[in-house]
Amino acid sequence: MDKKQGRNKMKVVNGKRSRVDFPRKDHREEYAAEVAPPSDVTVKRTDDAGREATAGRTAGYVGLGIGILSLFMWSVILGPIAAVVGYYAYNKGSRTTGAWSIGLGILATISYFILIPFAR
Repeated sequence: MDKKQGRNKMKVVNGKRSRVDFPRKDHREEYAAEVAPPSDVTVKRTDDAGREATAGRTAGYVGLGIGILSLFMWSVILGPIAAVVGYYAYNKGSRTTGAWSIGLGILATISYFILIPFAR
């Protein structure tokens, strides 16, 4: 043993090592998390989390309905409303219907400005 190993009073094994976390010379690691038994923790959704999920889903369907309606009438008014409601739904967790609402609202608004010269 050299002086450094003698001071730390660590045993040095020079044989074949089967563990992956070697070489561990001066480090003292704690393995409590790997050895501890798994805990029975159940996560229950609170009433507020359930309401947020329902609010996002409802806003997504409302935005989708407004987006579809904006393709046929009042494109300049209903298009941005569908995009804003879709953005709200997207942030609340209803990603698919929120994205569709945003897309349809933007499509209706842009198509209005592109097609209006042909109508007059």
